[in-house]
Amino acid sequence: MPSTAEHSNRTPFFDRPWVRWAGVGLVVVLMIVVPLMLPEFANQTIARIGVFAVAVLGLNVVMGYTGQVSLGQIFFVGVGAYATAFGVNADWNILLVFLFACALPSVLGLLVALAAARLGGLAIAMVTIALPLIGVPLAKRLSDFTGGSQGTSARFSDAPEWTGLYDDQWQLYIVFLIGGITFLLTRNLVRGKYGRAFAIVKGNEAVAGSMGVSPYRYKVLAFTIASLIGGVSGFLYMVVVQYTSPETMSFGHSIELLASMVIGGAGSIVGSILGGIWYVLVPQITNLIDPNITAVLQGAILLIVLFILPGGLVSLPRLWRRRRRDGDSPRGRAATGAVERTDAAASVTGSSTVGDALGAPPGAPPPSQP
Repeated sequence: MPSTAEHSNRTPFFDRPWVRWAGVGLVVVLMIVVPLMLPEFANQTIARIGVFAVAVLGLNVVMGYTGQVSLGQIFFVGVGAYATAFGVNADWNILLVFLFACALPSVLGLLVALAAARLGGLAIAMVTIALPLIGVPLAKRLSDFTGGSQGTSARFSDAPEWTGLYDDQWQLYIVFLIGGITFLLTRNLVRGKYGRAFAIVKGNEAVAGSMGVSPYRYKVLAFTIASLIGGVSGFLYMVVVQYTSPETMSFGHSIELLASMVIGGAGSIVGSILGGIWYVLVPQITNLIDPNITAVLQGAILLIVLFILPGGLVSLPRLWRRRRRDGDSPRGRAATGAVERTDAAASVTGSSTVGDALGAPPGAPPPSQP
């Protein structure tokens, strides 16, 4: 039998436990130190990236991992923001405000999911499209709670005097803390039994049903979790921006969230972070180039990235390693082309086969479909 040292030498460097823990420790140190070193604008930009990375994460749960089309995630972000503003202006305890900002979108998401989860394809897409289309005029009509067309503000995230921090530093720490916990819990969810069930439902609902995995149940669960995460993003939005209006939940923002998820990488935790970066930074960059053609530039960048990286930005390191390893031989080039096509399919289906989702051994035949 190989010795422990020999086994360690065969383990890829970045897969070794001590390397992973060292990486986690480095990230934690950076999250503590970086807000103290950067200027106000940089801290605010990073905080906004964190806000929308959480929003993209919620969309990834329902679309990237479960395969259900949702075009209404921004609605739940807006509801979370309005719930936060309402609780703050009513002088509620901040913990109660946070719970309310998570619970209200969750309940609304559950109600929508119970009605829509039996649908599929374009039908459920039409249902979710209606959410932001209804949400904007509804927010304008309920002016006693939302401030109407003028919106509403809630100033509650200024740095306490005892911290000695500036407001932008304090707000970034809040985003790091709540957003980091949200990402960690979601990662554990999608890597556990629920994540495997989501993958099976996404791969083939008929096969899932034959295996005792209820597609309806897990689609409702995924949609509700995505709504809850949207509420968390809405709370963080008010922490950073401290103002919301009906424009927050407009349909255009919903499409931008969807594009950010695809660009970052569907069905990927890291892809959600990259999607948040895309959502915040690309409009700023295109505005600097020419504010009159911002939409055109964003569309062109989107097409170029998807043409080069069908699996999203998260697939870039993996693709680079494979090309470096296999690109010198004709067989390697053919294999790399196959890998690119597989990555593109995986970004849509979440896993190549139902057998992969269940942890079947390599080369095992896929289960028969009814």
